Amino acid sequence: MEEAILKPRHSLSHILAQAVQRAIDPIAKLGIGPAIDTGFYYDFIFSEGVECKEEHLKEINKMMTKIVKEGQSFHRIDLDYDQAKEMINMLGEEFKVELLNEFKANGETVFSYYINTIPVAAKDNVLKWSKEEYLKKYEKITDYLKPFKLGDVFVTFIDMCEWPHVESTKEINADAFKLDKIAGAYWRGNEKNPMMTRIYGLAFEDKNALKAYIEMMEEARKRDHRLIGKQLKLFTISPLVGAWFPMLQPNGMTIRKEIEDYLRELHKDKWYQRVRTPHLCKHDLYITSWHIHKYGDNLFKVKGREEEFFLKPMNCPHHMQIFADNQFSYRDMPVRYFEPATVYRDEKTGELWGLLRVRAITQDDGHLFCRASQIEEEVSTIVDIIKKFFWTMGMINNYRVSLSVRGEDTSKYMWWDDVWEKAENWLEKAAIANNLPYKKILWEAAFYGPKLDFMFKDCLWREWQLSTIQCDFNMPERFDLSFMNEKWEKERPVVIHRAISWSLERFMGVMIEHFAGAFPLWLAPQQIKLVPVAEKFIDYAKQVEKEMKEKWIRASVDSGEDSFSKKIRNAEIEKIPYIVIVGEKEETTKTLSIREYRSKKQYEISNTEFVDKCLLEIKNRSL
Repeated sequence: MEEAILKPRHSLSHILAQAVQRAIDPIAKLGIGPAIDTGFYYDFIFSEGVECKEEHLKEINKMMTKIVKEGQSFHRIDLDYDQAKEMINMLGEEFKVELLNEFKANGETVFSYYINTIPVAAKDNVLKWSKEEYLKKYEKITDYLKPFKLGDVFVTFIDMCEWPHVESTKEINADAFKLDKIAGAYWRGNEKNPMMTRIYGLAFEDKNALKAYIEMMEEARKRDHRLIGKQLKLFTISPLVGAWFPMLQPNGMTIRKEIEDYLRELHKDKWYQRVRTPHLCKHDLYITSWHIHKYGDNLFKVKGREEEFFLKPMNCPHHMQIFADNQFSYRDMPVRYFEPATVYRDEKTGELWGLLRVRAITQDDGHLFCRASQIEEEVSTIVDIIKKFFWTMGMINNYRVSLSVRGEDTSKYMWWDDVWEKAENWLEKAAIANNLPYKKILWEAAFYGPKLDFMFKDCLWREWQLSTIQCDFNMPERFDLSFMNEKWEKERPVVIHRAISWSLERFMGVMIEHFAGAFPLWLAPQQIKLVPVAEKFIDYAKQVEKEMKEKWIRASVDSGEDSFSKKIRNAEIEKIPYIVIVGEKEETTKTLSIREYRSKKQYEISNTEFVDKCLLEIKNRSL
């Protein structure tokens, strides 16, 4: 995030906290308040009897605008541990004590605070409507800070913080921010901690950018895949099955199969071998792979008669076992396994979301066992597949790639520094060779190795992480994998983990929103809807339907009791790509009257020409 927008966004989080204390609850306990990609937020625990609801956002927003116009100054002061703890106690901020002690444990001895102030002479006028408890608290804080020689000022807010801020609230454009929503959030994201109230705000460079984002989000709400999925009968969510286990209806399964078939087509000449592994496994497998230490809380346990098993959360440890059960030489390398398998992860309920976040995840999963010298070529092959796949989906423009590497705390990752450096260097070399628009990102590596994460934008320019290539020198070591090299010595392979669409469920959710349910012909569950203008033309419509189905075109006749206009409307609601009208003229001339849903074009065309047009469109997977 650029500093030009970072400063006002983070300053607005402090202004939000001050506004809440001045307008709603002067003794609300504060959590954290960072800047985020679209603005800012702050977490609160409100006093007993005080409840903050969506209807309060307008009042808080009004107070924030007032604070901005007050021209409050931001000052930074540095306190030692004892001073910082005393400050926290005066503020009654029990959650900040936890942060303070962590900073101290990490070796910090100086703790920065940012203070908002106004001239003392302006206090009575500026704060005349503020709550009494708020005034008393900050009178006490102002007195405490007099040794810091801030001048003849009154402190209106103070927060422990390291981020940069504007010098004055007047630098913030009052027309470029708006409070957005309220949500629940556990303190520090841990469900064992207290639930806090999180208030989100939007903040952009100017009024027009804010307006554009709000309009985009309104369009996104219309495209919500859960609403469209229900409208088009794509998937079902049943409380008896569980909201986190969506079930695909025939229409949804058609879309999924088309995606699966395309992925298989892209791999057919890349020498991948299909494998299949069971859904259950023993505890020992994930002890060896180290997943039990990293993801133990997310594993589903199944109790057998005598043993306890896990539902598999990923395929890679199983694929290691298949490789280990063979004797390979350097001539066999690379070995490429592919398995579109369903895995299971016990995600937190609050993080589940339609198809985008589920507990049963079908990955288009591949694992390549190769030599280090083959990494660049193998990554290049995978990159070609990724680019072609997302070009077909209309999402190739302005994508970016994160080269996710370790952070400074190496204890969170497996194995040795030299292994990691080797893996990171090889992967970066491959990114450069493929001209990928990559940026190195600390702390985002998998625990077993670095990775390339591909971020694609949909038609609303929302960003989705949808492909990954991960380089793993570690798991072959843990499973003692080897092949015989030219010197008849055992050599350790490198494993490349790769997924093109991340998961089929998530990718389907993204595609539903990307196309707003108006899928291109090759993906559409129902491709053609034949609508006879009267009952006597139903037979001819069925004849055309039969000809289309013989060519594997998904066509159907609406022979129901609705009026002609209602049938047309029904087809439009279903977002059918082509509505084909059949009447006396069409039957006589062997032509069809076409209405295109997406372009709204209307024209007449012969039966043969139209079928050929559709077949070419499907073959080319045209958008």
